[in-house]
Amino acid sequence: STSKYCFTKESDRLLARAHRPSPVSDLCIIGAKHIKVKFGTLLQRPDHEHTENVIPFQKKPENVIPLPKKPERCLETPPKYDRPSRAEASQWGKALDNVLTNSYGLATFRGFLRSEFSEENIEFWVACEDYKRTRETSKMAAKAKRIYKEFIQTGAQWEVNIDHITKDVTVRNLGRLTPMTFDLAQRQVFALMEKDSYRRFLKSNQYQEIIK
Repeated sequence: STSKYCFTKESDRLLARAHRPSPVSDLCIIGAKHIKVKFGTLLQRPDHEHTENVIPFQKKPENVIPLPKKPERCLETPPKYDRPSRAEASQWGKALDNVLTNSYGLATFRGFLRSEFSEENIEFWVACEDYKRTRETSKMAAKAKRIYKEFIQTGAQWEVNIDHITKDVTVRNLGRLTPMTFDLAQRQVFALMEKDSYRRFLKSNQYQEIIK
Protein backbone atom coordinates (compact mmCIF):
# COMPACT_ATOMS: atom_id res chain seq x y z
CA SER A 1 0.00 0.00 0.00
CA THR A 2 2.87 2.35 0.84
CA SER A 3 4.59 1.59 -2.46
CA LYS A 4 1.33 2.10 -4.32
CA TYR A 5 0.96 5.51 -2.72
CA CYS A 6 4.48 6.49 -3.63
CA PHE A 7 4.00 5.37 -7.20
CA THR A 8 0.80 7.41 -7.53
CA LYS A 9 2.49 10.51 -6.10
CA GLU A 10 5.50 10.14 -8.38
CA SER A 11 3.22 9.68 -11.42
CA ASP A 12 1.33 12.85 -10.60
CA ARG A 13 4.62 14.73 -10.25
CA LEU A 14 5.88 13.51 -13.64
CA LEU A 15 2.62 14.34 -15.36
CA ALA A 16 2.64 17.82 -13.91
CA ARG A 17 6.24 18.30 -15.03
CA ALA A 18 5.40 17.09 -18.56
CA HIS A 19 2.62 19.67 -18.92
CA ARG A 20 4.71 22.52 -17.54
CA PRO A 21 6.05 24.76 -20.40
CA SER A 22 9.82 24.85 -20.69
CA PRO A 23 11.74 28.16 -20.61
CA VAL A 24 12.75 27.66 -24.23
CA SER A 25 9.18 27.18 -25.41
CA ASP A 26 8.15 30.21 -23.41
CA LEU A 27 10.78 32.30 -25.15
CA CYS A 28 9.60 31.05 -28.57
CA ILE A 29 6.03 31.96 -27.75
CA ILE A 30 7.03 35.40 -26.50
CA GLY A 31 9.19 35.97 -29.60
CA ALA A 32 6.40 34.92 -31.94
CA LYS A 33 3.95 37.23 -30.20
CA HIS A 34 6.46 40.09 -30.41
CA ILE A 35 6.97 39.56 -34.16
CA LYS A 36 3.22 39.38 -34.72
CA VAL A 37 2.65 42.62 -32.83
CA LYS A 38 5.56 44.31 -34.63
CA PHE A 39 4.33 43.21 -38.06
CA GLY A 40 0.82 44.41 -37.28
CA THR A 41 2.20 47.77 -36.21
CA LEU A 42 4.12 48.11 -39.47
CA LEU A 43 1.02 47.40 -41.50
CA GLN A 44 -0.80 50.19 -39.70
CA ARG A 45 1.94 52.83 -40.27
CA PRO A 46 1.62 55.36 -43.08
CA ASP A 47 3.52 54.60 -46.29
CA HIS A 48 5.97 57.47 -45.83
CA GLU A 49 7.33 55.90 -42.64
CA HIS A 50 8.45 52.80 -44.58
CA THR A 51 10.44 54.77 -47.10
CA GLU A 52 12.12 57.34 -44.87
CA ASN A 53 15.54 55.75 -45.56
CA VAL A 54 15.01 55.50 -49.32
CA ILE A 55 16.67 58.15 -51.54
CA PRO A 56 13.79 60.10 -53.07
CA PHE A 57 13.52 60.58 -56.86
CA GLN A 58 15.01 63.89 -57.82
CA LYS A 59 12.41 65.89 -59.66
CA LYS A 60 13.54 68.29 -62.37
CA PRO A 61 13.57 71.83 -60.98
CA GLU A 62 11.06 74.03 -62.68
CA ASN A 63 13.39 77.02 -62.92
CA VAL A 64 16.14 75.24 -64.90
CA ILE A 65 16.48 76.50 -68.45
CA PRO A 66 16.86 73.55 -70.88
CA LEU A 67 19.93 73.43 -73.09
CA PRO A 68 19.31 74.48 -76.68
CA LYS A 69 19.12 71.70 -79.23
CA LYS A 70 21.95 71.26 -81.65
CA PRO A 71 21.17 72.92 -84.97
CA GLU A 72 20.35 70.56 -87.76
CA ARG A 73 23.03 70.19 -90.35
CA CYS A 74 22.25 72.31 -93.35
CA LEU A 75 22.79 71.00 -96.83
CA GLU A 76 25.79 72.57 -98.43
CA THR A 77 24.98 74.61 -101.48
CA PRO A 78 27.32 74.51 -104.47
CA PRO A 79 29.58 77.53 -104.91
CA LYS A 80 28.00 80.36 -106.85
CA TYR A 81 30.06 82.25 -109.39
CA ASP A 82 29.35 85.68 -110.69
CA ARG A 83 27.47 85.43 -113.93
CA PRO A 84 29.65 86.92 -116.68
CA SER A 85 28.57 89.82 -118.79
CA ARG A 86 27.47 89.22 -122.34
CA ALA A 87 30.74 90.66 -123.64
CA GLU A 88 32.79 88.40 -121.37
CA ALA A 89 30.82 85.30 -122.27
CA SER A 90 31.16 86.08 -125.95
CA GLN A 91 34.91 85.55 -125.55
CA TRP A 92 34.20 81.92 -124.78
CA GLY A 93 33.24 81.44 -128.39
CA LYS A 94 36.77 82.33 -129.54
CA ALA A 95 38.72 79.64 -127.70
CA LEU A 96 38.17 76.76 -125.32
CA ASP A 97 40.89 78.21 -123.09
CA ASN A 98 38.65 81.20 -122.43
CA VAL A 99 35.94 78.86 -121.17
CA LEU A 100 38.16 76.74 -118.93
CA THR A 101 40.00 79.66 -117.33
CA ASN A 102 36.72 81.27 -116.27
CA SER A 103 35.08 79.82 -113.15
CA TYR A 104 31.55 80.29 -114.46
CA GLY A 105 32.55 79.06 -117.89
CA LEU A 106 34.18 75.91 -116.52
CA ALA A 107 31.17 75.11 -114.36
CA THR A 108 28.82 75.66 -117.32
CA PHE A 109 30.93 73.53 -119.65
CA ARG A 110 31.13 70.69 -117.11
CA GLY A 111 27.37 70.81 -116.64
CA PHE A 112 26.86 70.61 -120.39
CA LEU A 113 29.11 67.56 -120.74
CA ARG A 114 27.43 65.83 -117.82
CA SER A 115 24.08 66.32 -119.49
CA GLU A 116 25.54 64.43 -122.47
CA PHE A 117 27.12 61.74 -120.27
CA SER A 118 30.51 62.57 -121.76
CA GLU A 119 32.22 64.28 -118.84
CA GLU A 120 35.28 62.00 -118.63
CA ASN A 121 37.48 64.36 -120.68
CA ILE A 122 36.76 67.51 -118.68
CA GLU A 123 37.03 65.63 -115.39
CA PHE A 124 40.43 64.32 -116.45
CA TRP A 125 41.52 67.81 -117.47
CA VAL A 126 40.41 69.27 -114.12
CA ALA A 127 42.17 66.47 -112.20
CA CYS A 128 45.40 67.17 -114.10
CA GLU A 129 45.19 70.89 -113.30
CA ASP A 130 44.74 70.06 -109.63
CA TYR A 131 47.68 67.65 -109.76
CA LYS A 132 49.99 70.28 -111.27
CA ARG A 133 49.21 72.67 -108.42
CA THR A 134 50.22 70.08 -105.81
CA ARG A 135 53.62 70.50 -104.17
CA GLU A 136 53.74 67.89 -101.41
CA THR A 137 55.28 64.64 -102.65
CA SER A 138 52.91 62.38 -100.72
CA LYS A 139 49.81 64.17 -102.00
CA MET A 140 51.22 64.24 -105.52
CA ALA A 141 51.70 60.45 -105.46
CA ALA A 142 48.17 59.86 -104.18
CA LYS A 143 46.63 62.09 -106.84
CA ALA A 144 48.71 60.54 -109.62
CA LYS A 145 47.58 57.07 -108.55
CA ARG A 146 43.94 58.14 -108.55
CA ILE A 147 44.21 59.78 -111.98
CA TYR A 148 45.77 56.65 -113.43
CA LYS A 149 43.14 54.33 -111.96
CA GLU A 150 40.17 56.48 -112.94
CA PHE A 151 41.23 57.78 -116.38
CA ILE A 152 44.33 56.08 -117.83
CA GLN A 153 44.39 52.35 -117.17
CA THR A 154 42.52 50.06 -119.54
CA GLY A 155 38.95 49.49 -118.38
CA ALA A 156 38.96 52.48 -116.03
CA GLN A 157 35.59 53.91 -115.02
CA TRP A 158 36.24 57.16 -116.94
CA GLU A 159 38.89 55.97 -119.36
CA VAL A 160 39.87 58.80 -121.71
CA ASN A 161 40.48 58.25 -125.40
CA ILE A 162 44.25 58.63 -125.85
CA ASP A 163 46.53 56.73 -128.23
CA HIS A 164 48.77 53.92 -127.02
CA ILE A 165 51.94 55.98 -127.38
CA THR A 166 50.57 58.69 -125.10
CA LYS A 167 49.43 56.05 -122.63
CA ASP A 168 52.85 54.38 -122.60
CA VAL A 169 54.61 57.70 -122.03
CA THR A 170 52.22 58.55 -119.21
CA VAL A 171 52.74 55.18 -117.52
CA ARG A 172 56.53 55.63 -117.68
CA ASN A 173 56.19 59.10 -116.20
CA LEU A 174 54.45 57.60 -113.18
CA GLY A 175 57.78 56.07 -112.18
CA ARG A 176 59.22 59.54 -111.62
CA LEU A 177 56.56 62.03 -110.72
CA THR A 178 56.82 65.67 -111.74
CA PRO A 179 54.20 68.38 -112.28
CA MET A 180 54.36 67.49 -116.01
CA THR A 181 53.60 63.77 -115.58
CA PHE A 182 50.22 63.97 -117.37
CA ASP A 183 50.97 66.88 -119.72
CA LEU A 184 51.03 64.83 -122.92
CA ALA A 185 47.74 63.07 -122.13
CA GLN A 186 46.14 66.31 -120.97
CA ARG A 187 47.03 68.11 -124.21
CA GLN A 188 45.60 65.28 -126.28
CA VAL A 189 42.35 65.27 -124.31
CA PHE A 190 42.13 69.05 -124.63
CA ALA A 191 42.46 68.73 -128.41
CA LEU A 192 39.64 66.17 -128.47
CA MET A 193 37.34 68.47 -126.50
CA GLU A 194 38.24 71.42 -128.71
CA LYS A 195 37.29 69.57 -131.89
CA ASP A 196 34.14 67.91 -130.60
CA SER A 197 32.38 68.80 -127.36
CA TYR A 198 33.44 72.47 -127.38
CA ARG A 199 31.72 73.05 -130.73
CA ARG A 200 28.53 71.44 -129.46
CA PHE A 201 28.73 73.54 -126.32
CA LEU A 202 28.75 76.78 -128.33
CA LYS A 203 25.44 75.72 -129.89
CA SER A 204 23.89 74.53 -126.65
CA ASN A 205 21.06 76.25 -124.79
CA GLN A 206 23.33 76.69 -121.77
CA TYR A 207 25.70 78.93 -123.67
CA GLN A 208 23.09 80.67 -125.79
CA GLU A 209 21.17 81.71 -122.68
CA ILE A 210 24.25 83.50 -121.36
CA ILE A 211 25.12 85.50 -124.46
CA LYS A 212 21.63 86.51 -125.57
